[in-house]
This record gives sequence, structure tokens and C-alpha cells, in this order.
Amino acid sequence: MHITSYGRHPAAVAFIYCLFIGLAGCAGAPASPPAPSSLFWTGFRDHPHGYLAKSGAPNAAAFLPPPPADDSPRALDDLAVYRATRALEGTPRWAQARADNEIETPSAPRVFDDALGIRFDPENMPTLTRLLGRMLGDLETIQTPAKRGFTRPRPFVTEPGATCIAPESWLAASGSYPSGHAALGWAWALVLTEMAPDRADALLARGLAYGESRAVCGVHYSSDVEAGRIVGAALVARLKADPEFQADFLIASQELAQARQAHRQTR
Repeated sequence: MHITSYGRHPAAVAFIYCLFIGLAGCAGAPASPPAPSSLFWTGFRDHPHGYLAKSGAPNAAAFLPPPPADDSPRALDDLAVYRATRALEGTPRWAQARADNEIETPSAPRVFDDALGIRFDPENMPTLTRLLGRMLGDLETIQTPAKRGFTRPRPFVTEPGATCIAPESWLAASGSYPSGHAALGWAWALVLTEMAPDRADALLARGLAYGESRAVCGVHYSSDVEAGRIVGAALVARLKADPEFQADFLIASQELAQARQAHRQTR
């Protein structure tokens, strides 16, 4: 069983970055100090917006196939996986699924610590932190039409069973298809893999496991998770054509490279 746009011009971003942290050709420039905590957010209510305007973002309802029809072989397989994974309650994999529920805070990408080989530290990687955080805003723009249009009930609603988190009323009322966690976990994995290609295997495996945690948890079906990965890949493809994302990506890549280099020097 396998289970806020800030109005920055890219050229200005590159110039400021060159001044503060010294890319090639800007040797001797002082390193930028860690960003104060006030630059970050605390959760959903003050979460930064994404890079994409709604008018220019992909629409998951337009490119995703519908969820499996009731009583179809795939729907029956989804239900079998849901029932089987209830037996994981109390195991380390169950605990991991509970931990993987975190998605909104600045430190949420720490799920990739082991895969990256360093501790994800928002204070020392402020641009990377915001870039990954803003991707959640873009995901909401892309996936919301599909969630509202397909309105697939979540597995614990259709057939009550143990879940790794206590499901709030809004979760039970929201659509199961596609999985937003699976989408963002896969999108984060793809972006981090491009920044740290030598860690690709571990990053991609962790991105897959992050999505699988939603089926383990009992809040999504396996087909929801697979559809989420399609959405995550579409999100990354679209962001790579966005100039502001591209500019932040260059800065964030350098922040991550510096953090990894500093970690190697302390070992």
C-alpha cells in the first residue's frame, strides 16, 4: 500500500541583494543581518498573499479530472486505503502525519530539515521563508475553484473513523479533492530541489511523504493526494514564469546556499 505582493521590481531586488549580501561581482559587500521576527506572520489570519493575481493564475477546476465516481474501482480503493490506515493510530507514522498537518507558520518548511541536511531557520533565510509562505497564498487561488466545485466529502465524514488531528467543523465542511497539503508539499519539494539539487532524492521523497500523511491522517483519500501533486506541479510551473518570484528565487537560493555552507563549516 503506497500511500502580499510588495511591489518590488526584479532589477531593484537584485541590486539591493547585491549591496547587502555580495553575489559574484559584488565582493566585499557586507552580509545582511537576520530579519527581525516582525517580518514574519503567525498563522492564517496574517499570512502573506501569493505572487499571482487571480486573473493570471491556473484554475485547478479547469485542468483536474473529477474525483473518482462513487462505487468506481478507484473510489473503492480509496476507501480500502482509508480503512487500512486507521490501524496506524498510535504508531510513529501516525505521529508524523499529525506533525505534517502544520502548513501555515513561517517554520512549517522545517518538515524538510532532514532532507536538506540543515535546520530551516526563518530568521537567517527571510526571503526563502516568505517565498515558500507566499506559495500557500497562490495555492489557495489555484485550488479553491476545484475544492468548491467538486465538493467531495472527506473520508472521515463519509465513514467516521480515527483521524490524526481533531477535525474542526470547517475541515469537515471543506472539499476533500484535491489535497492542498499534498499540493504544497510537492511544490515546496520541487522548488527546494532546484535550489539544492544534490539533495533531490531526499527532498522529493519527503515531499511525497508529506502528502501521504494526509491519507494516513484520515482527512484525505489517496486520489485527493495524487490530484494535489498535479496542482503543486502546476503551481511551480506558473510561478517560474513570474518575474517577482524569479527575483526572490535567486535571493532565496543564495540564502539557502549560505546556510548550507555555514553548516558544513561547523561540522
